[in-house]
Parts: sequence; structure tokens; C-alpha cells
Amino acid sequence: MVPMSARPVAERDPRPPTATVVSSLLAAGIAALAALVAAPIGGAVVGLAGAGFVAGAVRRSPRTLSRAAGTGAVGIALAGALGGATEPLLVSGVALVLAWDLADHGMSLGEQVGRAGRTRRNAAVHAGATLFAGALSAGIVYGVYLAAAGNRPVAALALLLFGAVALASALT
Repeated sequence: MVPMSARPVAERDPRPPTATVVSSLLAAGIAALAALVAAPIGGAVVGLAGAGFVAGAVRRSPRTLSRAAGTGAVGIALAGALGGATEPLLVSGVALVLAWDLADHGMSLGEQVGRAGRTRRNAAVHAGATLFAGALSAGIVYGVYLAAAGNRPVAALALLLFGAVALASALT
């Protein structure tokens, strides 16, 4: 029998768990689809952000994730500037934040417990909490938009951008 100290220790794989990468990609796809409904060009830019989330998570690069989130925000703003409807833009914004958060949380899980760790429940609870906060924030922003915006598209864009900033700061 080999003593415990002489046994080789398996090295932990620090890559993010597959479930978080796939969930992030799914949320990014929903963000791109919603932005595509609002304005095709904006949806295409948000779709590029989805590819950036996957690349950032796989490469374990927070900088790539941040750039992808910025690209997605530009895509949503572009869709809004081109006259996209408010509702799909809000859905796209919440899904974009969810995609970024899942990719970032997946990187943290990979560093802490490794790719093979049992993390599905943790990731699901984290995603649910983020989705709840995002839906609540979007509901408040949409309520303010309905109460104050009327027929002023510039005011609507300003409220949407304010909502995006409020959502991002609430989740950090």
C-alpha cells in the first residue's frame, strides 16, 4: 500500500465549469436576439459581444469579458439610437448583464474549485439572483419610462442608459 504522502496529487483544472460557459452563451444569445428584434445592426454588435464572453471565459481573461460587455452596451445603445423598441432593449440589457455575470462567476468558480467541481447548484442560484435583480431593475426603469417619457425618444434613450448604469452598479 502506498502512503498518502507518496500518492500523486491531481492538479486542479482552473478553467471555468462548462455549465457556466454554456449558460453565459445562452444569455448572450438571448441578448443578441432581443437587440436584433429592436434593430438588426445593434443585434449584430451584441452578438459579437456574446462571442467575446465565451472567449474571455475560456481564456480566463477579465479584460476580454469587460471589452465584450462594453461592445454589448454599444450594440444596445446603437439599437436604441436607431429607434429600437424599449421592451426588447431592456430584455437585451438584462440578458447581457446576466451573460457577463455568468462568465465572470464561472471564472471565479474555476479558480476556486476547478472545472471538475460540483458547481451547478451554485451557478444556478447565482444566475437566479442576478436575473431577479435584473428583472426588478428593468421593471423599475420601464415604469419610469412609461410615466415620464411619453413621445420623447431622446428621453427614452437617456432613461435606458441610466437604467443600464443603475443595473450595472446594483450587480457589483
